[in-house]
Amino acid sequence: MPTFLVIALIAGARFPGGVVGIGVTVLAAVLPALIFSALSNAVALLTRQQATLIAISQFTTLPLMFLSSAVMDLHLAPSWVGRVAACNPVEWAVAAARQAMLVHADWSMVWARLGLLAAAVLVRGFLATRAFRAYRKST
Repeated sequence: MPTFLVIALIAGARFPGGVVGIGVTVLAAVLPALIFSALSNAVALLTRQQATLIAISQFTTLPLMFLSSAVMDLHLAPSWVGRVAACNPVEWAVAAARQAMLVHADWSMVWARLGLLAAAVLVRGFLATRAFRAYRKST
């Protein structure tokens, strides 16, 4: 069992979604990590500059986090934030994980968000692979 789950249980956390909800939550955390790691790999291979990689990584991840419900309920945010969040992979992960943790989850919404994340992983993986091929040809 992952350490964070042990600590959460000791601290008194309860998981109404059960083991499946925990599994979906872990998957919903892993998929965006894959998306951002593929992006980072592509940028690093194409630019070959550490400062550029750091700038682009920060320029993408921080706004995406703040333009999702991970930080604030979207009903409290301006309406444009909700429109941006609808296209935001961080929001897809947050929404899927939250929904999966409910006793009566809307599984169609969970699978739709995980599907969007999986598609984004495939696209970013393809782009990272293309970047690697371009890097190999240039060396």
